[in-house]
Amino acid sequence: MRRPMGESLSCRDRWCRRWGVRSKACVRCRLWYPRRRMESISKGVEAREWESQMYREAVAQFDRVAEIMNLDTNVWERLRYPQRSLVVTFPYRRDKYSDVETLFGYRVQHVLTMGPTKGGIRFAPDVNLGEVAALAMLMTWKTSIVELPFGGAKGGVRVNPLELSLPELQRVTRRYTVEVINFIGPNKDIPAPDMGTNEQTMAWIMDTYSQEVGHTEPAVVTGKPPALGGSVARREATGRGVVSLLPAAANHAGVNLSGARVIVQGFGNVGRYAAIAATEMGCSVVAVSDIHGGICDPEGLEIGKVVRWVDEHGFLDGYPDADPIGNAELLELPCGILIPAAVAGVIHKDNAERVQARIIAEGANAPTTMEADQILGDKGVFLIPDILANSGGVTVSYFEWVQDLQNYFWTENETVARLREIMNRAFDEVQSISIKR
Repeated sequence: MRRPMGESLSCRDRWCRRWGVRSKACVRCRLWYPRRRMESISKGVEAREWESQMYREAVAQFDRVAEIMNLDTNVWERLRYPQRSLVVTFPYRRDKYSDVETLFGYRVQHVLTMGPTKGGIRFAPDVNLGEVAALAMLMTWKTSIVELPFGGAKGGVRVNPLELSLPELQRVTRRYTVEVINFIGPNKDIPAPDMGTNEQTMAWIMDTYSQEVGHTEPAVVTGKPPALGGSVARREATGRGVVSLLPAAANHAGVNLSGARVIVQGFGNVGRYAAIAATEMGCSVVAVSDIHGGICDPEGLEIGKVVRWVDEHGFLDGYPDADPIGNAELLELPCGILIPAAVAGVIHKDNAERVQARIIAEGANAPTTMEADQILGDKGVFLIPDILANSGGVTVSYFEWVQDLQNYFWTENETVARLREIMNRAFDEVQSISIKR
């Protein structure tokens, strides 16, 4: 039978008509076709644009939680992928002026529904789109758990900052800012420091953006120096936020914090201030590490001396008053509290059984894999997940953004008190839901 003029048949309808599929079979086809199409699209996306172990891990974790929540399938499918992803390439000049190199840069915005997006920028030699997309997804959960009006975002440049001079870092930062400038803004997307970036990096981004828009715009980034509109307590916020949850965690886990043995992997902003705060709380920090390895003293490290050594020498390597230890070995030492504050995936199925900590507070993003999480849970380890434990940084970043927009700045006591209130409220809510589940 000829179809009427103007009637348009879909591919699915043409397939059904050609093969004579009708009635109930046709209805089943109509249900089957879009589902298979979505699966095909999903496989294509995961196999190309965001293909990375870290992204697969982030999606798998979300899928598990969404299933437990009985999340609406439409929302579930939408949140599995970032809403916007930008990949740029750009040249920069080395100090040897004739040498020009090209770098890859990324900015991913996971979801824009909640308001502007928020997330750090990392400079690392192996950063890729999948890693940035995974971290943007984690930022959405992190801002939600502490009830901030942001969606998640993340950025990165594939470069080793340790191999660049200060002028080279400035050129890379400013050129990257120009490439993503239409993506960011105080009401669109607000970057912050992350691995390989710091206050100086944020100052360069703010200056470049301000030149482009024709006026000073401090709210375009957070984590700036206080002289440029940065918040007091921002630098140490993530590390101190991790430790601020330890009293409540210790109460649930039956750990006495007085003299409790603490191990910190990573000695950047997060690990350093976590170690300092844990010492101030009366704990004994027995081991710390950085990218080159760690140091250990069963009697407890003098964290003040360790900090001064790192400030003077750059790394822990060569510290004279403690024994050297490897990063992998450090994770398996007996302790009451373990704070992984370095990189992702350090606790996995192959070493989780040997981890002896009673409490793990995740200072880094995604330091524990799903398989390891299950093993640790079976062992009775009390784990404070990254989206809660290290949310102190983005919380104080929110404070900084608000202060910049209002041109009214808070004291350190006000900032710390508000941070502690938000962190403890979020912990209580998460713990309450966990017990019910």
